Amino acid sequence: MTTDALHSLLDAMWQDYLKINPDARRIHQLFAERNDTIVNDHIALRTFDLPKVNIRALSAPFVRAGYKPKGEYFFPTKKLFAEHFEHPDDPTLPKIFISELHVDQLSESASEMIHQFVSQIPDERVGQDDFCYSGRHWTLSFDTYRQLLDESEYAAWLSAFGYRPNHFTIFVNALQSHHSIDQVNDFLLEQGFQLNASGGLVKGSPDEFLEQSSTLANLIEVPFSDRTVQIPGCYYEFAQRYVLPDGHLYQGFVAASADRIFESTDVKGTGGHDH
Repeated sequence: MTTDALHSLLDAMWQDYLKINPDARRIHQLFAERNDTIVNDHIALRTFDLPKVNIRALSAPFVRAGYKPKGEYFFPTKKLFAEHFEHPDDPTLPKIFISELHVDQLSESASEMIHQFVSQIPDERVGQDDFCYSGRHWTLSFDTYRQLLDESEYAAWLSAFGYRPNHFTIFVNALQSHHSIDQVNDFLLEQGFQLNASGGLVKGSPDEFLEQSSTLANLIEVPFSDRTVQIPGCYYEFAQRYVLPDGHLYQGFVAASADRIFESTDVKGTGGHDH
């Protein structure tokens, strides 16, 4: 993939993400009015660990564009594994964080549902560069969504929204207007945005070389096979990174912090389920 094609792919992912996170456009504009540039720290994608659509499959276009795997993360309570990828030739490009759900660790009924979903994806479709924002490829009833939600919020979100970015992330270090994640959070709260307070507004710490916060998910109308229902969509994340003892800025992720984001239970305006 050429550099131009990669930038086009990243922009298309951003435009798709804005469709199910209206707050992100407004927040990005607020910071753009106060800063020369807004740097995206990372993009998060979700998938299942089935061979057809696992991390290897989903990361393929980015690897073809020069990205390299840099870190592995385990979330046993959420039945998740993740990797992040970086582009060694251009540190301004966002990291790509891809998590996958261990399908065989779910109940037999949930596992069967997911296998049926994935079987409906044409094999040739997975290999295309735009698969990572191609949406849902299967038929899904609201009752099936609810069954999955009772067992795994992650599985339910992925079953409803399919393949698309789960969140983008503003790199706080690159902001001129705000110099800490606390200042970012205060600014967003002053502007009327609701933040994820599960485990505290800030996840991580300077001792872990990474602090993160995020908005609450907007409720988005999603068409199911039997009805259209408002369910939680995507959040917008903010990350502040700290310098390691060797003098380099930490580029990885803190599994415990990400796990707390995966398990957040508040949704914008509802007090219901987040994703």
